[in-house]
Amino acid sequence: MSVKFQQETVKDAPTKGGRKERFAHDLGERLTGGETTQGYLAAYIKQLQDNPLRTRMLTSGGLAALQEVLASWIAKDVSKHGHYINSRVPKMAVYGAFISAPLGHFLINILQRMFSGRTSLRAKILQILVSNLIIAPIQNTVYLASMAVIAGARTFHQIRATIRAGFMPVMKVSWITSPLALAFAQQFLPEYTWVPFFNIIAFIIGTWINSQTKKKRLQALRRKHYGDDGRSASGRGTEYTRRDY
Repeated sequence: MSVKFQQETVKDAPTKGGRKERFAHDLGERLTGGETTQGYLAAYIKQLQDNPLRTRMLTSGGLAALQEVLASWIAKDVSKHGHYINSRVPKMAVYGAFISAPLGHFLINILQRMFSGRTSLRAKILQILVSNLIIAPIQNTVYLASMAVIAGARTFHQIRATIRAGFMPVMKVSWITSPLALAFAQQFLPEYTWVPFFNIIAFIIGTWINSQTKKKRLQALRRKHYGDDGRSASGRGTEYTRRDY
């Protein structure tokens, strides 16, 4: 007696939300490359290795411009044209691409060369100290001077006053975040990704600081325009008009 078994074709039942899950999977694979090396992240890392300065300039310029737009959106700082893109956006892009990125590229390269091949705990701690006591003050001074010029400062005394007023508050933020960011980079990131990683950290912190500054500026302008009693200085209840700066 012979027994035949008929081959059955079994189809997987469609899962709930299958299209959405497939889309999310495809998107994630394109961003990270998945099991291949063709994703956007892989392409970006390759550009970092092949053209480090150019890639960092484009990254920093884009993040600086986006930071200004996001800070305006968070603070509800609408320009006189009725949108969140103001005259500072291209200026911030120029600062990020042509000042912040080359400076960071140069300083981080020096820091990495100073401690090249040194992986002891003592060397890592010393690297963090050099970063916070030498590199961070240089970067923050250049940042404050650039922000003063973008805000309209045109004389040396105006720029120096801005640096003196903002240096210690900015340094305190750096001394809190920089050791943590550098320790993370030392442990988990290849050296060619350090500058973009620090740019992202600076983008997050800068967006928050910028948005808080805009909120304070808007509150001061409202108080100046309306007075403490909520009425306009001219006695009319006219609507506050934001300036495009």
